Amino acid sequence: MLPEYTTEGAAGADLKANIEEPIALLPGQRVLIPTGLRVEIPLGYELQVRPRSGLALKHGITVLNTPGTIDSDYRGEIGVILINLGESTFIIEPKMRIAQAVFTSVVQARFVSINQEESLTATARGEKGFGHTGEC
Repeated sequence: MLPEYTTEGAAGADLKANIEEPIALLPGQRVLIPTGLRVEIPLGYELQVRPRSGLALKHGITVLNTPGTIDSDYRGEIGVILINLGESTFIIEPKMRIAQAVFTSVVQARFVSINQEESLTATARGEKGFGHTGEC
């Protein structure tokens, strides 16, 4: 089952459940759903597996490790880890659209060690982290 873009402007192609029988996903439960899809991604790109907004809004079904990253050197079958954050059991049907595949470019950083004597460029923010702006 090949992914499909459902509209002309769609960024994500729908991934489908490659299962033979329906799967009941209980509230709080997670499951790995096979897609039957293997891809060869050019170096410098990745495929991101993202949730479908309708499943998330209407049923509380989302991709647990969103976005799931498929590296360019991975050659196995793509699986989608779904979790049911809703209050009701959700039935995953064969060939159901369960996630989206989005291709994006990758920039690999060059990491270097610095000595304690060296410092990073100062900014107004500095080391202020989580919640530093006072907004939730």
